[in-house]
Parts: sequence; C-alpha cells; structure tokens
Amino acid sequence: MKAFLLSRVESFRHALRGWSYVMRTQRNAWIHGIAATLVFIVGVWLQLPARDWAVLILTISMVFAAEFLNTAIEAVADLATKEQHPLAKVGKDVGAAAVLIAALAAVLIGLLILGPPLWARLTGP
Repeated sequence: MKAFLLSRVESFRHALRGWSYVMRTQRNAWIHGIAATLVFIVGVWLQLPARDWAVLILTISMVFAAEFLNTAIEAVADLATKEQHPLAKVGKDVGAAAVLIAALAAVLIGLLILGPPLWARLTGP
C-alpha cells in the first residue's frame, strides 16, 4: 500500500512539473489564465448557478487541456527532429488548430453564459 501511495504522489509531481513548464514557457497559457480569471471574477459577481459554473469549468479545462497537449506535441516533434520536417510542421499546426478551436468555443460559451446576465446587470434599473 505504501508503494502505491508513493507512486501516486510521484505521478502528481510529474503532472505539476508539466503544468509548471507550460505556464513558464507558453505565452498563450498566460492569456488563457488571465481570461479564465476574468471569467471567474465576473461569474462570482453575477452569482451564476451551479450548472453554469459546471459548463464554464469544463470549457476552461478544455482550453487548458488543448494548450497542454499542443505543448507536448511540439516538444515531441522537436525531439524527433531538429530539421524542418513537413510532418513535424503538420503535427504542430494541427495541435495549434486544436487550441484555436477550443479557445473559440470557449469565447462563444462564455458569451452565451455570461452575456445575458452581464448585460442585464450593466443595463438594469
């Protein structure tokens, strides 16, 4: 049992190292972090219901997961070849497209969830 628990702790350490790497090296991750923080602040101010929070949390997680996977793809492609290989470029471009799709979906979801109550709060009586 002790070995199992220690291996779980080590797994978390690996994950936190990966998280730290992305946040230290990827400018877009900082942009996502700032956007997520602003969404959180506005959501608290609007007193969103739990269902809306669930959707926002899933959406924010989707964007970060795409960004983290894109960073992993880029690192593996760079490891595989230092030359400009067409397949490495495809992998990197497709990874970047996944982040773009997730980010665009997040903007739309944010507008759908935050837009109406924010508009009502700002233009209310």
